[in-house]
Amino acid sequence: MMKQLLLIFFLLCSRTSGQSGPAAAPSDPTTTSGQSQSTPPVLPPSSVPLVASGPSGSAEITSILKKAGKFSTFIGLLKSTQMDAEINTRLKKSNQGVTIFAPTDTAFSDLQTGTLNTFTDQQKTELARFHIVPSFISMSQFETVSNPVHTAIDGNTVGFPLNVVGNGTHVNMTTGVVNTTVDSVVYSDGQLAVYKIPQVLLSQGILKPQAPAPAPLPPKVKKATPLSSQAPSTPTAASVHTSGGTGLPRYPAAAVSVGLAVLAALSFFL
Repeated sequence: MMKQLLLIFFLLCSRTSGQSGPAAAPSDPTTTSGQSQSTPPVLPPSSVPLVASGPSGSAEITSILKKAGKFSTFIGLLKSTQMDAEINTRLKKSNQGVTIFAPTDTAFSDLQTGTLNTFTDQQKTELARFHIVPSFISMSQFETVSNPVHTAIDGNTVGFPLNVVGNGTHVNMTTGVVNTTVDSVVYSDGQLAVYKIPQVLLSQGILKPQAPAPAPLPPKVKKATPLSSQAPSTPTAASVHTSGGTGLPRYPAAAVSVGLAVLAALSFFL
């Protein structure tokens, strides 16, 4: 009996010693209060358009921007300069397509207060055209596009230079005044490409000082009348003496003397 109890006790001790406790969970790494957090990587612009393309030939620029949202100021600029109608007409009549860089409402609010209100109608038109390229450019084509890019300002690249460089994932833009990037694709259907940008594209040609209005012409000076024409006329020898009313005409004293001598000679002969 004693042997059996010892055997049971031995077996129980063997099982208990062979069991292991649960593994301890790894402790979370601690960070010091002075350690800076890592910056999340910058994501490339999404190649998925914000607005789905419709049937061929149905693209209408203001409708696309309204569906995308946050482009109210740019829509107003296109309408006030009638560039929205010009874009839609070109899409219907040209097979080269159109590319538009659309600044967000935040981009316009970041401008100096009252900037658009100080622009003339010509400056507003130039601003709208500077955001339009009269040809279709896809995201991949930005890698090989020729710079400076010819915008809708009649191809003027001197006062309105636009250089665009893409590397397959990012698109950088510079105008000599503004440096910005393409945030995302708003719309693309092979004919019309609309890209969202976080800054308004300004250039020296747009910001150039306006020529002052010409000064009014001075009034014409009237010619002075010659003094000789204003001098009183010289009286003749036969002018009337008016000191005593109606008088006789004056004659020179020599003539009177001759007359008297003639009268005396006649009276002598008579």
